[in-house]
Amino acid sequence: MGEAVIFLGPPGAGKGTQAARLSEELGFKKLSTGDLLRDHVARKTPLGERVRPIMERGDLVPDDLILDLIREELSERVILDGFPRTLPQAEALDELLKETGMRLLGVVLVEVPEEELIKRMLRRAELEGRADDNEETIRRRLEVYREKTEPLVRYYEERGVLRRVEGLGTPDEVYARIRAALGI
Repeated sequence: MGEAVIFLGPPGAGKGTQAARLSEELGFKKLSTGDLLRDHVARKTPLGERVRPIMERGDLVPDDLILDLIREELSERVILDGFPRTLPQAEALDELLKETGMRLLGVVLVEVPEEELIKRMLRRAELEGRADDNEETIRRRLEVYREKTEPLVRYYEERGVLRRVEGLGTPDEVYARIRAALGI
């Protein structure tokens, strides 16, 4: 039976960094839906051809296509980064995990105070030359994140699988907290 870990947290919390490390050190396959979609589009797969026009319009790829993508990519141990983003996606993912016999090890919620997130994202924008990432846009992204994610936090909390992890400190300290929270 396979195992899955879901990473939740606001932009700038360090989810991607921590998911990548967990993937490398413990043999989890990291599934980032954005990366996977872009890869399918680039390779012109049947799925890529279906989602290309949707992505070019800037629309959200429908849940059924995202679930097809995840189903195709599931392996023995996976980390889901960037999915689910909505309650219907979480419910559909639960069904998919049940159907494939995957066990959810936990949902890691990396928590970082908003002012620290803004500092981190402004620093990243400066380093990466992202002119569109100013404080106003960052605050808006955080607001959208809160609106979309709060129901997911409650959903996973009610199921007893949510693991809150403090995202402040060195990357090593945060990583140790994540491993401890997951018991791995």
